[in-house]
Amino acid sequence: MSVHDKELLSDYLRKRHSVTKLVVHLIFTTKYRQKLFDDYMIGQLREAFESACEKLECDLVEMDGEEDHVHLLISYPPKLAVSILVNNLKSVSSRRIRILNTHIARQSKSGALWSRSYFACSAGGATIETLREYVQSQAASE
Repeated sequence: MSVHDKELLSDYLRKRHSVTKLVVHLIFTTKYRQKLFDDYMIGQLREAFESACEKLECDLVEMDGEEDHVHLLISYPPKLAVSILVNNLKSVSSRRIRILNTHIARQSKSGALWSRSYFACSAGGATIETLREYVQSQAASE
């Protein structure tokens, strides 16, 4: 294995029988798209997401948000379903925000912080076309 190959694999999750790098882009919106968050609360959300990720053996790669939604980029282990990850992130962050910001409960009509829906997209470093060409080149070299 070349030095370049070792550098590329340095941030991969290494287990006994696998090497993985699973990254998901998540978007959560507030219930009814209410504009609830300021910069200070975005920081509180970041801390809550980091805490939840640590317990789930994930890595919060990037996070930012606006008044009514947040974007997360998370590296996660293959044993963890994205739906479980989402449920944990939403529940931990909702609980943390409500404890630290008592006015939130009054602003939400239903009492829920997050919308039930979410956006999730795999976030690999290569395009589908690049991967297709790589797989085809492997078959051609055999």
